[in-house]
Amino acid sequence: MEFPADQLRAFAAVIDTGTFDAAASRLQVTPSAISQRIKALETQVGTVLIRRGKPAQPTTAGTVLLRLARQVDLLAAEAMAELSGGGIPDHEMAPERAAVSVVVNADSLATWFPGTFTLLAQDARLELEVLRADESVSAELLRSGAAMAAVTTDGRAVQGCTTEFLGTLRYTAMASPAFRKQWFAGDPASGLAVAPVVDFDRSDQLQRSLLRSICGSEVRPPTHYVPDSSQFVRAVIDGLGWGMVPDAQDPGQDSLVVLDPGWTQDVALYWQRWKLDSPALGRVSTAVRAAARGSGLLELTSV
Repeated sequence: MEFPADQLRAFAAVIDTGTFDAAASRLQVTPSAISQRIKALETQVGTVLIRRGKPAQPTTAGTVLLRLARQVDLLAAEAMAELSGGGIPDHEMAPERAAVSVVVNADSLATWFPGTFTLLAQDARLELEVLRADESVSAELLRSGAAMAAVTTDGRAVQGCTTEFLGTLRYTAMASPAFRKQWFAGDPASGLAVAPVVDFDRSDQLQRSLLRSICGSEVRPPTHYVPDSSQFVRAVIDGLGWGMVPDAQDPGQDSLVVLDPGWTQDVALYWQRWKLDSPALGRVSTAVRAAARGSGLLELTSV
């Protein structure tokens, strides 16, 4: 079964913009033309691809085709970029950039991942979009085509993707010196059970995992939620509570102290990407690997 590129492009535009009218404006065609292309595509596959609403959303079948549409767009943009650099006059072929979308978990984005920006800064053939999300969302973004690659803590490859181990981010239980003196002057385990704690959000399990392993039961100390990696560390420094801080985010200068040398957790990080022979995606992957190697991520064995 073959899918015309103009129909796939119309379909992706409707999902991206949320409406048929906006898609028509983006592609510089009439709304009627968009409707006709979507109808033809749905007729060809024999099922509804779009849930009509505000915004328009892909159906389960539509999600499969959306990913195909993204891949076709990426390969087409790369072909245009190569042709425009091959001596074709500018008035015949305008240079195009290949758009690559990558989803990255928050702590990687706050620590080692920005190293890729330096490595990609001179790539005139690329447009990079970074989406911030954790592993509970990144898998769906890969499946839907909203992301072409992901840094994630989940090593299980999404269908149609490859996965490779990048390294390990180490977290250590830390607090401000005054906070430790106030709450952990005696038995550390007893202090851990009652001391205020900072979580990233309600799905954050790092602190909860340490509490369960040390206290041996489900304890519920006062909990604050700070859903930003940099401000999370700021909250711990300011004494709002203790938290599991990535070693790479320890500012030094004694603004944070370790609660117990044994209270650490190593989180494995993986790079998942589409199984697609895309030069642009390959260049991004190379930059991500180099940034991970140069960042001080622990090179522990993947589990």
